[in-house]
Amino acid sequence: MFRFKRGAALVLSLTVLFSLAACRGGQNSSSETAETVASVSTQPTEAPKADALDQIISGMSLEEKVGQMFYVRCPDVNATEWVAKYYLGGYILFGRDFTDKTKEEVVQNIQSYQQASPKLPLLIGVDEEGGDVVRISDNPNLYSEAFPSPKEVFQNGGWDAVDATENEKAQLLLSLGINVNMAPVCDVTSNSDSFIYSRSFSGDVDEVSTFVTKTVTICKEKHLGTVLKHFPGYGNNTDTHEDLSYDSRSYEDFQTTDFLPFTAGIQAGADCVLVAHNIVTCMDDKLPASLSPKAHEILRSELGFEGVIMTDDLAMDAIAKYLTADTAAVEAIQCGNDLLCCSDVDVQYPAVLAAVKSGKITEEQIDASVKRILQWKQKLGLLQQ
Repeated sequence: MFRFKRGAALVLSLTVLFSLAACRGGQNSSSETAETVASVSTQPTEAPKADALDQIISGMSLEEKVGQMFYVRCPDVNATEWVAKYYLGGYILFGRDFTDKTKEEVVQNIQSYQQASPKLPLLIGVDEEGGDVVRISDNPNLYSEAFPSPKEVFQNGGWDAVDATENEKAQLLLSLGINVNMAPVCDVTSNSDSFIYSRSFSGDVDEVSTFVTKTVTICKEKHLGTVLKHFPGYGNNTDTHEDLSYDSRSYEDFQTTDFLPFTAGIQAGADCVLVAHNIVTCMDDKLPASLSPKAHEILRSELGFEGVIMTDDLAMDAIAKYLTADTAAVEAIQCGNDLLCCSDVDVQYPAVLAAVKSGKITEEQIDASVKRILQWKQKLGLLQQ
């Protein structure tokens, strides 16, 4: 259903053949379907020339380009229909997408989503941090036991155990057809009362930076996407799933502590950074970081990040209590996000599309975001020359 300009079909043939690339390196399965999917080769090719990507983007309709910017919580029903209807960039899966399912069922579901987008394969992501946040490994049909938190792994076995666990985690995700882990957590805190404490690797910034570097490096070698979160650093703040959280620390605190694990992950090759909903007063005392142009400018200019910037879920109460879903989506793109993590695509997609058509958001900005998203997909082996 793509509406390409003249000659774009030729360009398309260079890049976007559906291959279920996410299943590279998967574990063997007794199911013929799982074996077939896991065996698909996804050796990434060299990045296409910039002008080739530009030509591909120029051959996409505005509807298709806007759709690539949506990374949507997978719905209970009509998941394949949504892929085609909104030209989605990807799905993020949660516990309900794995509960009581066999490996074969999970693989088949993911394969059906990918088949609904044969020309631009989907990012398929999950939060499999370990510890409190596991979506897959607590299902005994999919893994022998739930992954412990990285903090616990390190305390019990040191860096060798961390390496082994992150390798196993990556292997598990890829075997199911998942190509992005929404990890590692880059937040630094030693306050056991803070919301993020159980998910933080350590209160020692050097240890967190080492963990982030190791995780990104392992995943990059296996062609599993990583997402550094939660920029600019969660600190000891309250839970933004429930309300806005205000962080009054000095900018120097961020420069000397919180930014460092993100910088380590960027230097290791992470292709995506997730921005939190905290209001960080030293950067912007009115807007949450996820909707703050200043926070995005810092990530681009000071940390030198050139990849995909993603919002935290726009359905979280820190946003939903204060902005309507359509307004939040438009503001998220205006401030510099490339990818919207959302649960309300049926409302947010038309709002963003209308904002571009009215000139509220420029099509040049959309093109730049789509280019970063396609570059990420290509690095994961999803787009083939």
